[in-house]
Amino acid sequence: MSNLILVATPLGNMGDISPRAIEALTNAGLVCCEDTRRTGLLLHNLGIAATLMRVDDHTEHASIPRVLDALNEGRDVCLVTDAGTPGISDPGSRLVRAAIDASHNVSAIPGPAALIMALIISGLPTDRFIFDGFIARSGQERAAHINELALQRRTVILYEAPHRLHRTLVDLSVACGPERQVALCRELTKIHEEVWRGTLGESVDHYGTIEPQGEFVLVLHGAPDAPPPTADDIDRLLIAELAAGASTKDASTAVSHILGIPKKNVYNRAVELNKTAQ
Repeated sequence: MSNLILVATPLGNMGDISPRAIEALTNAGLVCCEDTRRTGLLLHNLGIAATLMRVDDHTEHASIPRVLDALNEGRDVCLVTDAGTPGISDPGSRLVRAAIDASHNVSAIPGPAALIMALIISGLPTDRFIFDGFIARSGQERAAHINELALQRRTVILYEAPHRLHRTLVDLSVACGPERQVALCRELTKIHEEVWRGTLGESVDHYGTIEPQGEFVLVLHGAPDAPPPTADDIDRLLIAELAAGASTKDASTAVSHILGIPKKNVYNRAVELNKTAQ
């Protein structure tokens, strides 16, 4: 059976390509890539001759029939991105879905992934994290996206282009507060690899004085846990609910949901408040 194989390629350092990746690319009947010139150079440096087909954001859908034809003919098809693991903020997901729907085998050869490398060298928590790709560029969608990230308790990983980096850092600093920790990684595995660590406020100052170069991975510390509600918080909300005409039971239920605390504790306090008011 033929296979669609997602092959991870180096982020920059050629020493990171695996023997399995070389073998798959050598034996592939077709190699799908974002940029035929870039992948062509990679294959040339590896001594591999292959048939290349451009598959990017604009051509992925149109490329599906040709990929399926190759698979139906019994040829393995490899999918690579310009650098790193394909299908992550890059084309690939539609090809994968089409191959699965056509009952072809889909596999992957793991390797470099910028988001994972940035996370593990960031110094920020790695036990729970999310990857959110690129932030929306403008308008209400961007504002909503950033506000959502500001409330995220898990470590957040983002990609950003150099010409948009400073604006993104300013927006994140406003939404998250200038003291939120961040690590900014660029040129990973390359000669000029750099990891900058500090607060969002400090990052705004730092990248406001230099011109960012290279693609960036941002690793943002999650939002701090909300402090537990105080007795005053419970009383304030209960009094407001009761004054609005809610029953003791309904007021307790509402406040329990708002504060995320057991209803029994809130109900007991509501009963006390009612007695005091009588």
